[in-house]
Formats: sequence, structure tokens, C-alpha cells
Amino acid sequence: MKFIYLFIFFLSTISFSQELNCRVTLNYSSVPSANREMFNSMRQSIYEFMNSTQWTNEVFSNEERIDCTILIRINQQISTDEFSGTISVQSSRPIYKSNYKSPMVNLVDEQFRFKYVEFESLEFNENTHLSNLTSVLAYYAYVIIGLDYDSFSNNGGDNYFMKAQKIVNNAQGDNNATGWKSFEGSKNRYWLVENLLNPDFQLLRQSIYSYHREGMDYFTEKPEFVREIISTSLINLLDVYNQRPKGYLIQVFFDAKTDEIVNVFSKGTLMEANELVNVLTRISPKNADKWQKILTSN
Repeated sequence: MKFIYLFIFFLSTISFSQELNCRVTLNYSSVPSANREMFNSMRQSIYEFMNSTQWTNEVFSNEERIDCTILIRINQQISTDEFSGTISVQSSRPIYKSNYKSPMVNLVDEQFRFKYVEFESLEFNENTHLSNLTSVLAYYAYVIIGLDYDSFSNNGGDNYFMKAQKIVNNAQGDNNATGWKSFEGSKNRYWLVENLLNPDFQLLRQSIYSYHREGMDYFTEKPEFVREIISTSLINLLDVYNQRPKGYLIQVFFDAKTDEIVNVFSKGTLMEANELVNVLTRISPKNADKWQKILTSN
């Protein structure tokens, strides 16, 4: 009988595990005479919102939850319940037969203004814009999940990117919020999801799949073969760059992946090292010095 109760408890634990394993950090050092209790309450509310909301219809075990981090820097307290600052978003994905976590998202959103009332529960409805705080958090939850799904199956993240796009559409009527409209900058929430769903970037999304599922997941078994797979997937991105050289998604990809790419090619040999470095330098010139390390190790 005890075994049956434990088994039922185990099943219920799995059934109610949500999709994200999100660490939340709040930095309010720029706010003079800050109300520490209120900011601690804010951090806890955001933590519970990210980790307790059921974002998909899928069942996730605890081991399958997506590791991610939200860092919010409060630069200004505009009023008792209104704030502005930045939100940094990171996520990673496990690599098969290893303890390594591959970075998927590493971005900073500088257009972040929101309201928060202490002890007020955070509510989200995908059909309407209730608050800028929950809309931004939900948007990035869907982006994180979508990119994770893309890494396991071709275009696997479509449903979640469309949910993120719906949030963008709903939020555009909020005149006190920025980052949701095309004319507010070329690298904001509007353009990220636009790129993710635009056919011009289809090859980049396919490369995310081949890079991870056909490449990194087999790195411990056949590293030289994997380097060739990853090299091909990266060289293919030149076609995307030629079509949309200023695409925000290209920057988001390399902001997450640059150090990993250098580490992947820092050992072993690669027949097309020169071609790879030339392509990477053209697509992501700000990382040119890092790309050169690939040549010195081959």
C-alpha cells in the first residue's frame, strides 16, 4: 500500500511540474532609499510567475524543465508602483550523454518599464494585455521554450513563437510601454519574434536544430564528425545574412553561441577552418578576435 501511495505521489509530482526552472535576480542598487521588502516581494512574485505558470500543454518532468535566468536591473523608480530598467534573459539546454549545458539565449532588453504593486498577484492572459510586467515575462518564457523546442525538432518552436507574437500584438496599445513596436528600434521584442517567424530566417532555425540535435548531442561520441556538422550549419547562415544582414535574430544567436563555437573548434582539426572563420567574421564582425582563435588551434 505504501508503494502505491508513493507511486501516485510521484506521478502527481511529474504531472504538475512546469516547463521552466527559472532563477530570478533583482538588482535595485540604483534606487535611492529603496524599499527592500517591496523589492524582495517583487522578486518572489516574478519567480513564482515564471516557475508556476503552465506555459504549454505538455507534461514536463523535473529533469526536463528548461534552465533559465532572469536578471532585472531597476534603474529608476518612477513612482511608488512604476519602475524602469533592463531585463537580461538567459537559457540553456542539456547535451546528450554529458553534464554540459549549451547556451540558447543570452540577451539584454533595455526597453523595460512596468508597474508593480506589493503583494499583488501577477496575472497573465494570452488574449489580452493586462500589464507590461507579465507580458514581457510571458513573452520571454515563450521565446525560451520555442528555441528549446527548435533545438530538438525542425521548427518545433512555431506554436510558442506565435504565442509570443500574439503578446506583441496585444501589447502595442500600451502607450506607456516600449519595445513592442517596429519603429521603436531594430533590436527589440517586436523584431525578435518577427525574425523567428519570418521565412527569411528559416535556414537559421534549421541550423539551430542541426547544430544541437545532429551536432552537439553526439559530441562525446564522435567529436570530429560533429565539428563538420556544426561548421556546415554555421556556414549556411551566410545565406541568411545576405538576405537580412541586420537581422536581430542573427545577433541573438551569436550572443548566445560565440564562446561555445570557439570552444568546440579549439581542439581537433577542421578541413574548412579558413572558410568557417571568414564566414563567421563577416556575419558577426564584433567577435572577429574570438573567431581568430579557431585558426590558431587548427
